Amino acid sequence: MIRGCSPAITRSRWFMAVFSFGLGLALLAVNWVGGQLVGGVISLAILTAFGLLISLLTGRSETVRGLTIGRDERFAQIDLRATAVAGMVVLGTMIVAWMVAIAQGRSGHPYDWLLAISGFTYLLALAFFRRIG
Repeated sequence: MIRGCSPAITRSRWFMAVFSFGLGLALLAVNWVGGQLVGGVISLAILTAFGLLISLLTGRSETVRGLTIGRDERFAQIDLRATAVAGMVVLGTMIVAWMVAIAQGRSGHPYDWLLAISGFTYLLALAFFRRIG
């Protein structure tokens, strides 16, 4: 949940559509500043369509509803496991990409920094969650 927001706002059926549209506007602005207006318009269109699709499916799909507005302990655990799997896949991909870069005689940047940050973050999270229980 987003801090400082009312649960009624974040549990609204249309929250994801509005949030996705806002994120799309931010990408439009960033792309526009970078001289890639077409890419920004495409990003806005994709994110707006995604947000609308999720909002429309919320009433019809238990999975979408559970991962957006109707969270219970079961969906919280499913989400936690899916996040862990996705994180492991990204971490494994970064390790392989770093090894390939090193094998090609390159420095391994930016993979080395990303791997160091992820390892450091893991250790901090481990210590934090051990401390709180």
